[in-house]
Parts: sequence; C-alpha cells; structure tokens
Amino acid sequence: MKIEFSNPDEVHTYMANLPAIDTATADQAHDRQQQLTKPPGSLGRLEDLAIWMAGWQGQEKPQIKEPACLIFAGNHGVAQNGVSAFPPEVTEQMVLTFQHGGAAINQLCQAAGASLNVFPLSLDNPTADFSEQPAMSVEDTLAAMQIGADAIPDDADLILPGEMGIGNTSSAAALSHLVFGGQADTWTGRGTGLDDDRLAHKISIITKAVNRVKSQTLDPVAMLSELGGRELAAIAGCVLAARIRRIPVLLDGFISTAACLPLWASNNAALDHCQISHYSKEPGHRHVIDALGKTAILDLDLRLGEASGAAIALQIVRSALAAHNGMATFAEAGVSDG
Repeated sequence: MKIEFSNPDEVHTYMANLPAIDTATADQAHDRQQQLTKPPGSLGRLEDLAIWMAGWQGQEKPQIKEPACLIFAGNHGVAQNGVSAFPPEVTEQMVLTFQHGGAAINQLCQAAGASLNVFPLSLDNPTADFSEQPAMSVEDTLAAMQIGADAIPDDADLILPGEMGIGNTSSAAALSHLVFGGQADTWTGRGTGLDDDRLAHKISIITKAVNRVKSQTLDPVAMLSELGGRELAAIAGCVLAARIRRIPVLLDGFISTAACLPLWASNNAALDHCQISHYSKEPGHRHVIDALGKTAILDLDLRLGEASGAAIALQIVRSALAAHNGMATFAEAGVSDG
C-alpha cells in the first residue's frame, strides 16, 4: 500500500480514517494473560505491553522479527538565535558517526536486534527561523513527511523513530507550547546544556514564535510548517504511515514525541499505536506525556535522542512478549489456578 502525502487534504483524509486497535485480538491476549502460570497482573506493565502489541499486530501471540530504527536529521534556522550550546555543523558530523557505526544508537540497536537507517534531510539548507516566519513551506513539510512514510521497511513490525538536529528542542518546545498552552518555560529546557541566561533567551524565542501563530487555526501540516523542522515532519509522517499500516511504534524522547503532537491535536486517538519509551530529562517531556495521558516505559535520566531510549525499551517489549508467548497456561502446566 503506497501512502501519499502530496497535499494537506490527503493528510486530513488519513487522519479522519485511522485504523483502530483490533479489540477482539487484544481481548484474546488479555484472556491468555489471565490463564498464564502467575497471579493476574503480577508482571505489571509487561502484560499491558503484550496486549497492546497483540491488538495492533492482530495476533494473540505477537512477534518482533523486524524492528526498524529510523533516524531523521535536519538543521534549524532558529539555531542562529543561540538556542543551542552546539553549532549546526554537529548535525552532519553526527550523521556521519551514525553511518560509520560509532554512535550510542548503533550499539543499542545491535544489542536490541533492531535494524538502523539514517535519513539526512537537506542539512545544507536549514529551515527558516520560526520565531520570524514559517520554518518551512507546506510543500517542504509534505516532502519531509513523505520521506518519513517511505522510510518504513516493507517487513517492519515495530518502528523506533529517532532524530538528530541542533536546535530541535526549540521546535519541540514550541509545538508543545502551541498545542497545550501554558507558559513557554513549562516546555523549554536546556537542550544540549544551556546556562541560565541562554535558557532565558531560548524561552523568549519560543514565546515569540508561538505568539506569532497561536491565533491561527492550524492543521497538522500547518503546525509542522510553522514551528517544526524537516526531521520532526519526517517523524510525524513515519508515525502516521505506521498507523495506517497498523505497525506499533516506540516513540523516543521529547523531540520524537513533540513531533507527533500535531497529529494528536487533530485526532486524540492518533497516537494509540504508540508507546513512550522513556521520560527524557528535558522537563517539557514529562508534561507532554502527562497531557497525552500516557506513561513512559523507562525512567533512566536519558536526554540523548537518537532513538536511544526506544532501543532500550525495545528490549523490555521483547521481554513482555517472551513471557506472554512462552509461558504455560495453568491447564498446560497442570497447576491449580485457585
């Protein structure tokens, strides 16, 4: 099935017709959990993760055979305002490190048994400064969303979207502030390590950007065009395409989660196929997770990005399925269930 994001109307159509979880299969997986040789609920969230996977894969015993980690990289014009402790050149340098196998995510994907592909998005052409004007044209946003959709391998059964982009915590903060309101400082953190003065300046930039657009009625494509970046738009396109294909997703940290907020703002069920892999040290992330009504799988003080938290959480999901699929039922084991 070819998923096309050639114009905003197509995105609207997809958003209005999102496939739902297979509740019958999820119920079967829940019933299986009740019959396994353990007290019901004793494996906590591992049980919930197995049921969630079953419902989206449409099989009582879900499998993870081809998990795909997809990293999207982009550069941001807002970085010229001093909102990051590192220069934009670091984005391209890190992409090369990913491609040569030397980054943290390379090691974590290898440990978790996930494939890894990296997609640099016009790194020599940063987006515009979104505190002054839209970050991207609608056409550029749709093109990035299409790259995200097309990045999903045909045989993928779980997606781990990740990002790299100096300045992209500013986009994440701006989108969070736009969607959920409040004050900019709620959503804005130190990113790559800003001191107090530069953090205050970053907050002022986020406030200015959101004030520029908050009176407008914006659809998901327009939100990403105004305040996003190419890598955030690619993640949004990837996550939406995964939903259309009924592939579950492990979102990573603040940026990956915030990239999907325009989808959620359009349809509050849009992220039902997603789990949040971990709580980022970026303060806005915990607020976003709470606002979405979700609970992260891990809390390890991570703030690297790169889908690093998603790769670690993948091993937790693998453990959940190992127990769900491999344990004997009380009947099979000849054990009294009380």
